Amino acid sequence: MVSHAIRIADNVRMIRLDLQSLTPQRMLWASMVVAVITMVLKTLAWYVTGSVGLLSDAMESFVNLAGALFGLLMVTIAKRPADDDHPYGHHKAEYFSSGFEGALIIGAAVAIIWAAIPRLLAPQPLEQVGWGLALSVASSGLNGLLAWVMFRAAKVHRSIALEADARHLTTDVWTSTGVVVGIAAVALTGWLWLDAVVAIGVALNILWEGIQLIWRSSQGLMDEAVEPEVLADIHKTLDEFKHPTIRFDHLTTRRSGQRCFVDLHMHMPANWSLGRAAALRTNVEQALMSAVPGLRATIQLLPSDVEPHFDDEKDLI
Repeated sequence: MVSHAIRIADNVRMIRLDLQSLTPQRMLWASMVVAVITMVLKTLAWYVTGSVGLLSDAMESFVNLAGALFGLLMVTIAKRPADDDHPYGHHKAEYFSSGFEGALIIGAAVAIIWAAIPRLLAPQPLEQVGWGLALSVASSGLNGLLAWVMFRAAKVHRSIALEADARHLTTDVWTSTGVVVGIAAVALTGWLWLDAVVAIGVALNILWEGIQLIWRSSQGLMDEAVEPEVLADIHKTLDEFKHPTIRFDHLTTRRSGQRCFVDLHMHMPANWSLGRAAALRTNVEQALMSAVPGLRATIQLLPSDVEPHFDDEKDLI
């Protein structure tokens, strides 16, 4: 039983190491390659069937390609080291990638609705439905597999650009599923208007996804606090250092791309030497950064009987 548990743990570590090697740059290159393949397959499916639903699906694959290309550019910028003009680094560049992809998705949704309305008013028969469905299902399989890997790589690398691209690919899979169901329904019922209705439904679905991506990007650019589970890890680590003579307060956090930051005050006896206080602060900072990967901790030392003052009226002028 013990040896079996050890083998499982070793396998988990090997999977994590493999995901570490799947850097955001490599995953976005893979996303571009898959986007080109699926775009060709879906365009061919639209060509042989004449389905506006499949045309909408092919248009979204083009958005996938453009989003992955821009994401690769932003991830490359985000990895640049800090400099004089950007002393906190370039990590927020990934939020531009997520926002740009959201804008592309919204543009694609509008274009799909624009193309579907004439077909809704004047339905046209579909041709070679079997080939069209087969090509669409094949492309969806590729997108689904890539999205599955990208979600896991995004979690390991804490990359919002990868997460945004994975979410878009997942939306693409659901889009293709809806299109396939719609075309099959047209073939079974003979209701040609269903093709346009499915296309409009697909457009509304990806429109919502685009709005969510833009919202998440805006929150990141506005220094949104870290996730509740990360904050819980921070408090758990600080609890290990609490003592009747040691306390922590005024804790604030923010996330910036792959990095997150925490600032707080640590109160201790006024008669402690500076060396002793600084050594304890170093231990706390290291513990925090070990508990939360990518965290940068800044701790201000204060005597126990001193309280900082915030929001002074003269500071708000």
